[in-house]
Amino acid sequence: MAKLGFVETARVEPDNIGLAALVIATAIVGAFQRYILAAVGEGAVFNARRSLANRLLRLSMSEFDLRRRGDLIARVSSDATLLRSVLTQGVVELAGGIVTLIGAFIAMLLLDYVLLLTAIAIVGAAVLIASIISRRLSPLTRLAQQEVGELAANLDRSLSAIRTVRASNATRRETSKIIENADLVRKLGISAGRIQAIVSSISGLTTQVAFIAILGVGGLRVAGGQLEVSTLVSFILFLFMFVMPLGRAFGIMSVVNQTLGAVSRINEVLALPAEADNDAADMAEPRAISAVAIEFVGVSFSYPRSAENADAERARSAPVVLRDVSFEVPTGKRTAIVGPSGAGKSTILALIERFYDDCDGSILMNGVDIQTVGRDKLRAQLGYVEQDAPVLAGTFRDNLLLAAPGATEADCREVMKQVNLLSIVDRAPDGLDSQVGESGVTLSGGERQRLAIARTLLSAPPILLLDESTSHLDSLNEQLMRDAIDSVAYGRTLVVIAHRLATVIDADQIIVMEEGEVAAAGTHDELIATSGLYRDLARRQLLV
Repeated sequence: MAKLGFVETARVEPDNIGLAALVIATAIVGAFQRYILAAVGEGAVFNARRSLANRLLRLSMSEFDLRRRGDLIARVSSDATLLRSVLTQGVVELAGGIVTLIGAFIAMLLLDYVLLLTAIAIVGAAVLIASIISRRLSPLTRLAQQEVGELAANLDRSLSAIRTVRASNATRRETSKIIENADLVRKLGISAGRIQAIVSSISGLTTQVAFIAILGVGGLRVAGGQLEVSTLVSFILFLFMFVMPLGRAFGIMSVVNQTLGAVSRINEVLALPAEADNDAADMAEPRAISAVAIEFVGVSFSYPRSAENADAERARSAPVVLRDVSFEVPTGKRTAIVGPSGAGKSTILALIERFYDDCDGSILMNGVDIQTVGRDKLRAQLGYVEQDAPVLAGTFRDNLLLAAPGATEADCREVMKQVNLLSIVDRAPDGLDSQVGESGVTLSGGERQRLAIARTLLSAPPILLLDESTSHLDSLNEQLMRDAIDSVAYGRTLVVIAHRLATVIDADQIIVMEEGEVAAAGTHDELIATSGLYRDLARRQLLV
C-alpha cells in the first residue's frame, strides 16, 4: 500500500504538464524567431551583394581605370556583412524594447504624471546626448571600411605581383604598408569602441540618475500627502522597466550608425555609372554584310583623369589620346595598325568594343553607328584579344568556353591544336579540365597568349581584333600562330596591332599612327616609299 501511495503522490498534475508545454513552446518559438531573423539578415546581405556584383561587372570602363580593385571587392565582402547585425541584433532588441517601453509608459502615466514627466526629462536628455555622440560612429565606420578597402587593395596588389615583389627584395616594405593599413583600421576600431563604451555608460548612468530623482521627487510628494508609498514603490519598479530598454536602444543606435557608414559605401558603388542597357528595344541591328566593316570618321578621344571628370570642362583638360582619326577597314581584309608606343593603337580597339563612349566623331560598323547598336549584339560580332592576354583562374575548358559556351569537346581540342597547345593539354592530368592557376600562372607567357587567342578563335566572330597577339611568342610559335589565324581569317575581317612589322607586312592595309593621329596608310611597299616614320620603323627592325 505504501508503494501505491508513493505512485499516487508522484503522479504528474495537469498544471505541471501545461507548464512544461509552455516552456517547450517558448523555446520552439524563440528558436523559430532566431531562425527567421537569421534568414532575413542573410537575405539582406545577399541582396546587397547581388546588387553590387551586378553593378561592378557593368561599371563603365573608365571607373575601373580610376579605382582600385581590392577596394571594390571589399564593398562586396566586408561592407555588405555589416547589414546582418542591424537586421538581427537590432530588430530583436528594438522589437522587445518597444513593447516593454510602451507598457511601462502606460503604467507610469496611470500612477503619477509628475513622476513620469521627471523620468521623461532625464531619459530624453540622455537619449539626446547619446544620439549626438553616436553620430560620430557613422563617419568613423565609413573611414574604417575605406581603410579595410585600402588594406584589401594593397594586399591584392602585392599578391598579384608576388614574384616581382620577392625578386625585388620588397617583401618587407610591402608587408609594412599592409601592416600600416591594418594598424589604422585597429585605431579606428578602438575609437569606435570608445564611443560605444561612452554610450553604454550613459545608459547605466541614466538609470541611476532617474532612480535618485524619482526617489527624491516621489519622497517629497509622499511627505506632502500627494502620493502613496505603495504607488511610489510601484512607479520605481515600472521605472526600471522603462529605463531597461534604453540600454538596448543605445546599443541599436550604435549598430545603426555603424551600418550607415557601410551602407554609404555600398550606395556609392551603386550610384556609379554603368554601361547602358545592352539590348534595348530601340537599338539598331548590326548589318551582316557591307563593303566597309569598320569606319572611323573624325574620332577624337581623351581618357578621364579622375572620377569627377565626367563634366565637359574637366574632360577637355584631359590629355588627348586620339585626334581627328579617320580610316576604313575593308570587309574580309587584314588591316594592321602600327606605330610607336603611346600612339593610340590599343585605344582604337577599345573604342570599337565600346569600352568607352565619350568620344567625338563617329565609329561605324557595316555602315551603322556603333553607338546605336546594343553592346551585346555589337560584341557578338567581335573577337578581341587584349595586349596582356589575360587568362582566368580555372581550367583550360573554362577559359575556352568563356566566349563560346556551346562549344563541344572536339571544337575545343581543334582550336587548341590550331594554337599549338594540344600537346600541353594531352600531357596534363585532367586534359581540358586541368587547372591553369591564378591568372594562368602554371603557363608561360606565350602559352597564356595562345590560350587567349584560342578562346577568341573558338567563338569565330566575323571581325577579329588582335592587340599584339604574338608579342610573347618565339619565332616557331609565332609562325604557327600566324598560320592558325590565317586558317580562321578566311572570309573574316582582321584588325591587328603589331610592333613587329614582320608579322603584318603581308596585310592588305597598314595604318601608321603617330601621337594619336593617322600619319599614313597603305601597303608595306607603298609605305616604304611614302612614309618616313614607317620606313624608319622598318629599318630599325631590319626589314629594309
